[in-house]
Amino acid sequence: MFAASTVAFAQASAPAADTTSAAAQGTVADGPAYGPELQGFDYPFPVQHFAFTSQGEALQMAFMDVRPAQPNGRTAVLLHGKNFCSATWETTIRRLTDAGYRVIAPDQIGFCKSTKPAHYQYSFQQLARNTHALLASLGISDVTVIGHSTGGMLAFRYALMFPGETRQLVVVNPIGLEDWKAKGVPSISVDDWYARELKTTAAGIRRYEQSTYYVGQWRADYEPWVQMLAGMYRGPGKGIVAWNSALLYDMIYTQPVVYEFPHIQAPTLLLIGDKDTTAIGKDLVPPNVRATLGHYPQLAKDTQAAIPHATLVEFPDAGHAPQMQDPQAFHAALLKWLAAQP
Repeated sequence: MFAASTVAFAQASAPAADTTSAAAQGTVADGPAYGPELQGFDYPFPVQHFAFTSQGEALQMAFMDVRPAQPNGRTAVLLHGKNFCSATWETTIRRLTDAGYRVIAPDQIGFCKSTKPAHYQYSFQQLARNTHALLASLGISDVTVIGHSTGGMLAFRYALMFPGETRQLVVVNPIGLEDWKAKGVPSISVDDWYARELKTTAAGIRRYEQSTYYVGQWRADYEPWVQMLAGMYRGPGKGIVAWNSALLYDMIYTQPVVYEFPHIQAPTLLLIGDKDTTAIGKDLVPPNVRATLGHYPQLAKDTQAAIPHATLVEFPDAGHAPQMQDPQAFHAALLKWLAAQP
């Protein structure tokens, strides 16, 4: 549950919630409604909560801890993206546990089934510390870190902060392979991000993901993840969900990691869908600037050259989420590389 200050913020910032409405009961005309911590949306494996205090806030970090039938002694930590949750790793979790890995898949603070505080200074360093504290509470170190999209930015930061405990690093179409500010994307205020986020709809999410993530294609198995996100914006916690999303977008824009790639020590695997065009703020720039952003084939090669021990595997026909778009090829490449590591 949120602290009183959080509840007050949500009520003040969002349209008043009608507790007798269909939204509060779990459905609205255009899809399901979920609580601010994704209450009502089922995950594929049991969800636990890690309780801790950070920046004076009592927080709960949701996570799945999935153990293999035949352990190989290794643990993989899966870090989700901005428009994803740990549940979207379901197929990867199954493939990794089948291969003997214990898998820890958290929802970061501000996302999905974890606390969305009213007042929090988000940074990739803070999210990495939160994740490290979760692992320490479970007695886990020496991990394989796998991050997708924004989770890729976090995975890079984790590997930089905890090099002695990052056995391997895998990033899947990470964002932040370029500095958008340096390329001409203007900053907008958190208040402006918040206003934009309040307009979130399933149709808008679907349209963006189809054009940017899935190369103009759409499949029925993508739709549950659209409804997962949109449902929180249909529910009574819309205000606090949008506010945390705004803070997180500001974190992504203002904290590039691209300049630190030469300092990464862990063996690194880049799994890149070449048709990805993701770039934060590309809708804020004129066409001539937009044309310079999000060129993943080149960004991937530049990143491979910058990281000392990097391997690049490209999926020529995939977009932002190759693990969903072509799971067979993706997991074959992932497991082959992991098996070759000492």
